[in-house]
Amino acid sequence: MTQVLDLVPIWTVILGLAVFFYVLLDGFDLGVGMLYGLALDTRARNTIMNSIAPIWDGNETWLLLGGIGLLAAFPVAFAVIIPAVYFPILVMLLALVFRGLAFEFRFRDAENRTFWDHAFCYGSGIATIAQGTVLGAFIQGFSVVDGQFGGTSFTFLTPFSVLTGVALMFGYGLLGAGWLVLKTEGDVQAAARRHGRVCLAGVAIAIGIVCIWTPLISPTVAARWFDWPNLLVLAPVPVLTAAVGFITWCALGSKAEALPFLGAIGLFLLSYLGIAISLYPMIVPYQLTLWEAASSPRTQAFLLVGTLFLLPVILTYSGWSYWVFRGKVRTDIGYQ
Repeated sequence: MTQVLDLVPIWTVILGLAVFFYVLLDGFDLGVGMLYGLALDTRARNTIMNSIAPIWDGNETWLLLGGIGLLAAFPVAFAVIIPAVYFPILVMLLALVFRGLAFEFRFRDAENRTFWDHAFCYGSGIATIAQGTVLGAFIQGFSVVDGQFGGTSFTFLTPFSVLTGVALMFGYGLLGAGWLVLKTEGDVQAAARRHGRVCLAGVAIAIGIVCIWTPLISPTVAARWFDWPNLLVLAPVPVLTAAVGFITWCALGSKAEALPFLGAIGLFLLSYLGIAISLYPMIVPYQLTLWEAASSPRTQAFLLVGTLFLLPVILTYSGWSYWVFRGKVRTDIGYQ
């Protein structure tokens, strides 16, 4: 039977959306977790914790969807990428588990609340650094020998991957600050605006370094962005990034409440788009394309049926959660 419809682009969109939604949604609550450590008193900590309490665990659904989607639709890529970044993924998962425990035990173990407060903050930070390290290793590319990862357990650890780990801390911090500006009032909101500006400055510096460094380590990426007419066609991406960054900076210094969070989302979206432009059609950078790493058409078609039923369910209950718990949060009465 002849395959009429190429399912690889469909699975690419699904996997790309899953990764982006995870980075966006779990990113802001990891950012809130890191900023939680900067809160000055118990009242502020309670307010910050309550701002993500109803929705934080549901955000990690997208991580499961992304991981399972990669395994099912692109098994060759899964077999290369996971061994290459095994240790940072292990650290990330352990940190997420520890962070979840801290979240629950903070309310039930009053005698050790200070310990759980630190655990929540550090767990969020460690998970973020681990994710950024995975991203940096992915952008740098992997050694592939006979369809398998050809490096060592610590090949992922490079100056570039460390840079992306630190950069993602600033990025998630910016998302978290935007969320707190949107959801809180008074001193907590004012502190979030100050922290947001610091994080935005870090994000701007990191984006600039990555934009210079990435073309230097990959001639393919350099050609994609700087060869003519690509230079003209793709110029709006960095221009829009600079514009969104400026608008977000101004919003953090004004009375705007939704705009800082929307600006942070815009910066992540444009950065994500930039990575996609740089690497497409590679799924294992500089080694395997999406089509070379894909599973059989029958497997993709079989899995797509279930996924198309599952996606509306995830989107519906996620959207409903955010709608139900819309509005400002307060320490004494929760949501108003």
